[in-house]
Amino acid sequence: MMLKGRVPQGNTMLFRNNNDCPLDADEALARLMEGNARFVSGNVCHPNQNDESLAKAVSGQQPFAVVVSCSDSRVPPEILFDQGIGDIFVIRTAGEVMDNATIGTVEYAVEHLHVPLIVVLGHDDCGAVKAAIEGGVQPGQITYIVDAITPAVNTARGMNGDLLNNSINVNTQDVAGQLRSTSPILSEAAQTGTLQIVAARYHLDTGAVELLDNNS
Repeated sequence: MMLKGRVPQGNTMLFRNNNDCPLDADEALARLMEGNARFVSGNVCHPNQNDESLAKAVSGQQPFAVVVSCSDSRVPPEILFDQGIGDIFVIRTAGEVMDNATIGTVEYAVEHLHVPLIVVLGHDDCGAVKAAIEGGVQPGQITYIVDAITPAVNTARGMNGDLLNNSINVNTQDVAGQLRSTSPILSEAAQTGTLQIVAARYHLDTGAVELLDNNS
């Protein structure tokens, strides 16, 4: 996919609401999806990637969304959502697998940075999900990753359609559900309406992000 050159960064209305107030979850999600649409079309803006953004980041951070994504090198969240320094709080693990440390990292963003949106981002051709489908003994701590994804694969085996495709979607939705249900901080924020947790999928061939069915 060919990306066009930079667009001048003077039009800050693309990146914040009119009153420069914190975004709510719907506004945050819209901002991410608008950025992805720019990425897909090639009309990227590269926002908040200049000297002013660097200087502003020294005093603190105010990300508007958390993105929990796979570590796959083909899925860089800041690029595919066309965001810049300080815009999104990113946690990346193979297969989006969560443990105490990664859940705590998400909790920090919600509790201390007051982020209103978490996007769990799966993607096409996920190697971690493939490994869970193939089974067998894995070396080192890769076993932990495969074991965490295996329940999603088992669920997908009972579904019509392609096993890998279904497993990727189920795993992504399961991780979103895990964040909603296992963390008191996140579940309380979701119940009070200050946080939304959604599952999405990145398509390697088009660069587009698809929102999956969510029960937020």
